[in-house]
Amino acid sequence: MSRTDHRNPNVSGLRPRSKLVHGGIRRSQFDETCEALYQTSGFVYGSAEEAENAFANDGSRHVYSRFRNPTSAMFEDRLAEYEGAEWAYATSSGMAAVHGALMSGLRTGDRVVAPRSLFISCYWIVKELCSRFGIESVFVDGTDLAEWEEALSKPTKAVFLETPSNPGLEVVDLEAVCKLAHAAGAVVVADNAFATPVLQRPFEFGADVVIYSATKHIDGQGRCLGGVILAKDRKYGSDVIHPFLRHTGPTISPFNSWLLLKGMETLELRVHAQSAAALQVAEFLESHPKVAQVLYPLLPSHPQYDLVRKQMTGGGNMLSVFLKGGKTEAFNALNGLRMVMISNNLGDSKSLITHPATTTHSKLTDEEKVAARIEPGLLRLSVGLEDPQDIIEDLDRALAEA
Repeated sequence: MSRTDHRNPNVSGLRPRSKLVHGGIRRSQFDETCEALYQTSGFVYGSAEEAENAFANDGSRHVYSRFRNPTSAMFEDRLAEYEGAEWAYATSSGMAAVHGALMSGLRTGDRVVAPRSLFISCYWIVKELCSRFGIESVFVDGTDLAEWEEALSKPTKAVFLETPSNPGLEVVDLEAVCKLAHAAGAVVVADNAFATPVLQRPFEFGADVVIYSATKHIDGQGRCLGGVILAKDRKYGSDVIHPFLRHTGPTISPFNSWLLLKGMETLELRVHAQSAAALQVAEFLESHPKVAQVLYPLLPSHPQYDLVRKQMTGGGNMLSVFLKGGKTEAFNALNGLRMVMISNNLGDSKSLITHPATTTHSKLTDEEKVAARIEPGLLRLSVGLEDPQDIIEDLDRALAEA
C-alpha cells in the first residue's frame, strides 16, 4: 500500500484478510481512520454544466444515493476485491439481491433451472414470480448431476442455486453444473450465503453472478438488513443488472452499508471460529440418542462430504438436526433451551435455532416440504461465537428435558 495515496489505498498486493480491513476505502479531506458515513440522499453541483456532465453516467461522481452512495460504494468495492469480482451492487436485503440478480436477465419465454431445495422466498421467486411473466421454471434434485444434465439439455437463460442449501445443507457440484449451464447458454447465479466468501468461491468454479444476504454473516451481529450482487464480468453487471436495480430501487441505506463495512473487518475471524465450534456441536449431536441424523458439511456422514472438501475450505456454522420424536420433541427441545435463542435469523454472533416446518418454510405445501425434506423433527441451528461447550451443554440439557 502506497503512503502517497492514503485516501485511496491500493490493496492489490494484500492477502485476503487484509483486504477485508482496507479494501474499498475512500478517505475524505479529513483523513479519518474509520470509514465515513455519508448519510445523504442526494448531491449538489457547482453549475448546471457540472450537473449535466454528472448525468452522463460515466461513474466519475455520485448523483443520487439510489444509484450509488460513497459509503455503499466502499462496501461494494471491498467485497468485490475480496471475492474477485469486477462489479458489485449492494441491495436493501438478501432477497432484493436474489430478485435483482435473476429478474434483470430474464424475459418472457426464457427458461430457468434451479434445485428444489431452496430457501422458501427464493423458491417463490423461481416458481411463482417467474411464471407470472411467462418464464418457464424447471426444478431438479440439486445433488443429482443426471437431473441437471437432462434439464440443461435445452437452451436455458439462467441457473439459480444455493450451495449449501437452506435448510437442507445440500451441496451442488458447482464446477459440473456451471459447465452444463454454460453449454446451454445459461448465466449461473449462485447464492453463497451459507458458505460465505470465506469458505467458498463460486467464481472459481464457473459461476457468473454471486449473491449474499449480507444480513447474515457479513453483518454477523443481528444489526441490519442488506444484500449484495457480484458479477464476474463488469459488462454484465453494468449493462444487464445495474439498469434494473437503478430503476426499480432496491438500494441499501448508507447506514446499513457502514455497518456491513465494519462487519467485514472481522468476517474471517468470526466465520472460522463459528465453523470450528459448529463441527464440535455436530459431532456431539450426531452421537445423541434422541437425534436421528445431523447434516453438517464437514461430517464424514454428509452425503456430499467428498464434494464439500473439493469446493469448500470449511463447513460453515449451519447444522440441520433431525430429532426422532418429530414436532413434539422438536418443540420441547426448543422450549428447554436457556442460552441458544429461538430465531429464524442465522449467521449471528449468538447461536440461533428454528423449526423450519412451522417458521421459515411453513408456507410450502405438504408435497413441497417432503421434496425439500422439511420434516416435523427438523431443527436448523446457527452456531454463534459462544464457547462451544456451553452450546453443547445447553443442547444436551434441552434434549434431556424433551
